[in-house]
Amino acid sequence: MIFPAITDSLSRFALVGLWAIWAVCLFGGMAAGCLNADQTHRSPTWMRMASSAALVAAGAIWWINARGTGAEGFAVGVAVGMALGFLGDLFMARLLAANNYVMGGIGAFGLGHLAYIAACLLVSAQLSGGMVFIDWWALAAWLAFGAAGWYLVVFRGQRATVLHWAALPYALLLATTAGLATVLALSYSAFVLMALGAALFLFSDLLLAAQLFSGLCSVAKIDRG
Repeated sequence: MIFPAITDSLSRFALVGLWAIWAVCLFGGMAAGCLNADQTHRSPTWMRMASSAALVAAGAIWWINARGTGAEGFAVGVAVGMALGFLGDLFMARLLAANNYVMGGIGAFGLGHLAYIAACLLVSAQLSGGMVFIDWWALAAWLAFGAAGWYLVVFRGQRATVLHWAALPYALLLATTAGLATVLALSYSAFVLMALGAALFLFSDLLLAAQLFSGLCSVAKIDRG
């Protein structure tokens, strides 16, 4: 078994509740919410933040239960990544004071993905007997997709600024996470959901970049969700 089962009944009950909160806030907000005045999202801010906070709490509970097991390092990376993702959501919702909320969000999300990448490399080394196994073709495919997405959505036809160029390493970072998660999922089904989540994060950020850089709405109107 790659990951030990959580046997503590209180932790299991809390995780079920947190996943329910996450699903209700994320999908319920999109389904039942109303478009804001700028027509950039349907979910109320508090529901988007609640869904993100639920993931942070779930990651912390898993980390606590993984202590002393072979999954501890991976759990730490995922928990830290989720916490930084929540920080990024706070920046993008403009709930934190920042001169440039977009760069704040990119920085927090980028650090979070570094934590996910470290977690993937660590568990890969554990599962392959100490050597990190990487399917370079799968990783290269995701990196190519990330670079192409950046060019088509962010760079092409634009007057390049520091923010445009900063989006390139960020896109490649997200693509690396998706690539490594895909490599793990191809060998171990336990990582399929992680690979799917990493891919969806990359796709959603490309949509966000389309709003930000391609004139679908002004920077002042951008929010995640």
